[in-house]
Amino acid sequence: MKINGIAGGVTAARGFKAACCAAGIKYQGRTDMAMLYSDTPCAVAGTFTTNVVKAAPVVWDARIVREVKTAQAVVVNAGIANAATGSAGMSMCEQTAAHAGQALGIPAEYVLLGSTGVIGPSLPIDRINGGVTAMAGALSDTLEAGTAASRAIMTTDTVNKECAVAFELLAADGQGAVRVTLGGMSKGSGMIHPNMCTMLGYITTDCAIDQALMQKALKDVVRDTFNMISVDGDTSTNDTLLLLANARAGNRPIAEQDESYALFCEALFTVCRALAIKMAGDGEGATRLMQMRVYNADTKENARKLARSVISSSLVKAMVFGRDANCGRILCAMGYAGVDFDPAVIELYLVGESETLCFYRDGRVQAFDEDRALAILSEKQVCFECDMRMGREEATAWGCDLTYDYVKINGDYRS
Repeated sequence: MKINGIAGGVTAARGFKAACCAAGIKYQGRTDMAMLYSDTPCAVAGTFTTNVVKAAPVVWDARIVREVKTAQAVVVNAGIANAATGSAGMSMCEQTAAHAGQALGIPAEYVLLGSTGVIGPSLPIDRINGGVTAMAGALSDTLEAGTAASRAIMTTDTVNKECAVAFELLAADGQGAVRVTLGGMSKGSGMIHPNMCTMLGYITTDCAIDQALMQKALKDVVRDTFNMISVDGDTSTNDTLLLLANARAGNRPIAEQDESYALFCEALFTVCRALAIKMAGDGEGATRLMQMRVYNADTKENARKLARSVISSSLVKAMVFGRDANCGRILCAMGYAGVDFDPAVIELYLVGESETLCFYRDGRVQAFDEDRALAILSEKQVCFECDMRMGREEATAWGCDLTYDYVKINGDYRS
């Protein structure tokens, strides 16, 4: 069965609505709050930051995913992270969820929360609640509403990030097939590093699927999508990825790891991969997306480690920014990745849109045309590949170059 890319994001699936508003949390003259809502309760799955310092919304959402396992709305604000705010931060979550529950006519424990921005300051509850009230009355199922919501959660992002796909599953009555839709949005530009989950991300689907299988699918997919990107090596206090499924498509519920489950996982992977690449390419101050593919490795995990090590290296990132074909930077990053391999047998390539250059083979840096390498390194997407010649496993990681603007943005982030 085929998975087709379609227009839209979080409102592409049946029964989901979105809204946004300018609440004045930190930013002026732009929207800074978003709300997602399902007409019916959803099964919910989630993955969260591994940072020991967890923002209050992360703690709130993790409890809902772990204990309640049902949700119907998400409220997100940009500008202030509600992190390192102590008991006041958790109280803020309780008050926001209670107000949203009242405004939407749903239990407070069905309200998920997300915050992104500066760590430390307290959220202004009056503005948050005012935003919730405004958004509850403006919810829409249009694709435009979903796009507007994806813009409202941006911080230093330069573009919004959304994606949606559609596929077919067997109908609940067994008579023919029904269309199932899965869409998502994410934000993330700085504090991006592969350690689950390096952003805020929200995925909606009208698929009927067991909650435990949803959780397994999300955890598995994250390993080769969001956990394979890096901008600056910093894992945020607020990293959250949530998946909501309201079963409105009318498919036969996915209750085991069968062909329908495999197709759902493929669709989920497609959306998460697209959002992850958009985030990597929109790294703070970035001018180019960087991709590292490691193939013919002995194990999948070793391939992941090698690829992540290259795209996380500050020296490789600076090399890409300067368009300097110094393959020694890549070899060095692979060498300290914690993977045992024989440098004498690997082959390293620079891959362009129309040609490929061999950087390294037989244990030696190869002669190559510097002008041709410069041309490839000047492309919008810079791709490296390494043939490990050890096995059959592979992995790909994505990052971006390291520019002067990254320092400028983060040297004055609070303003």
